[in-house]
Amino acid sequence: MKGDAVQEKEQGITVKKEKDFSEWYNQVVLKAELADYAPVRGFMVIRPNAYRLWENIQAFFNKAIEKNGVKNAYFPLLIPESFFRSDAEHAEGFAPELAWIEQGDKDVEERVAIRPTSETIMYDSYAKWIRSWRDLPLRINQWCNVLRWEVKQTKLFLRTREFLWQEGHCVYATKEECDREVRLFLNEYQRLCTELLAIPTIAGMKTDAEKFAGAYYTLTLEALMPDGKALQMGTSHNLGQGFAKAFGISFLDKNEKKAIPWQSSWGFSTRLIGALVMVHGDNKGLILPPKIAYNKAVIVPIFFKREGKKVLGKAKEVAKMLKQFNPILDDRPSYSPGWKFNEWELKGIPIRIEIGPKDVKAKQVIVVRRDTGKKEAVKISSLKKRLAELLDEIQENLYKKAKSFLDSNMIEVKSWEQFKKGIKAGKMVLVPFCCSAECEKSIKEETTATSRCILLDQKPFKGKCIKCGSEAEKKVYFAKAY
Repeated sequence: MKGDAVQEKEQGITVKKEKDFSEWYNQVVLKAELADYAPVRGFMVIRPNAYRLWENIQAFFNKAIEKNGVKNAYFPLLIPESFFRSDAEHAEGFAPELAWIEQGDKDVEERVAIRPTSETIMYDSYAKWIRSWRDLPLRINQWCNVLRWEVKQTKLFLRTREFLWQEGHCVYATKEECDREVRLFLNEYQRLCTELLAIPTIAGMKTDAEKFAGAYYTLTLEALMPDGKALQMGTSHNLGQGFAKAFGISFLDKNEKKAIPWQSSWGFSTRLIGALVMVHGDNKGLILPPKIAYNKAVIVPIFFKREGKKVLGKAKEVAKMLKQFNPILDDRPSYSPGWKFNEWELKGIPIRIEIGPKDVKAKQVIVVRRDTGKKEAVKISSLKKRLAELLDEIQENLYKKAKSFLDSNMIEVKSWEQFKKGIKAGKMVLVPFCCSAECEKSIKEETTATSRCILLDQKPFKGKCIKCGSEAEKKVYFAKAY
């Protein structure tokens, strides 16, 4: 037991979330076995616990895109240098992050880079595939890895040079179709965040200074983390006709006239897993919303040797009965119950089921919620029904708690001094803004805050820009951000 005591001391999170948020986050990610640092600086290893979460995100979103006529495909990892030159604005936006492959292959006439995003390589194919209005709309998505040679410090899941994501790329005959689906896929992202991740978000449009390089406009989903920093959860872009012109994508319309199509792209990445940790985790570790958790419960038998056979037998019966919830039966003899409780709390399993000799006699188990720690005795005969109810309650409670935090940390101000105080306090601040890139740069330099989004469907208003005092164009949210 002495060895167990040493393990238990080393096992838990050693800093408080509210005291050192960055260190707390790193410890949860590492100790919950979500990720690890790779040998090459700026890269990470995604461990099975996190990859299972990513698979569940994929499964949820694949249903959404299939419903909307999108098909999955896969395009090459390497992109010829000339493809980046085809669209100057796009190339300039990604130039600092490109990783070039230096090779001695005589069959290759130009340098190639590892994809930072796939517009260029995909649109080369689109130019070959699209001939007529009958080929439109073309809707393709790919799940892949991308590489951006970040110079900033690595933050597991939030800022690494390589990450996993999905990127949808669609082509339409008209701007109206494109606009409609740019909004549609942003809505699907918001549904994923709400229903699966239990994370509330704000939807809006990026300013010109913050939009995707080469885009006509960018829509975004923004969430607020407990440390007062915003996190971009997904983006959906109307790319206009610029990429089509650059890559020679055209079609014959219904009048047999040559036309240039409109394009969209939309994506989210494994940073969603980082958001999951930050929004829901506590000082014991990770808390998984039940809908994204693969193992929704863990069963821990508690006994001394003489009662072991009977208790273990009943625990196995319970595990079999609850197979739809993929329960873990932790019957490891070399660890104490306390050690097991700590481990599964750290890893975020939504429900713990305890069963001891007295429970076997009473034909019950003790059920413990990960989100609140609340315990209750439940008869085994009604356990399956009660477990389903509790999982729904946990999912709803996590969302409500996160929504309450977001709502209480969104403020609207009308003066520059109030703005600075709000940003310093870690708020998401709504202000009238002139939307000029110069003014935005000035705000960032003075406060380190960036524009997060322009609220959609705004009613006309009159006001002065919070910073420069000129006529305001829109109301815009600002915050410090990851």
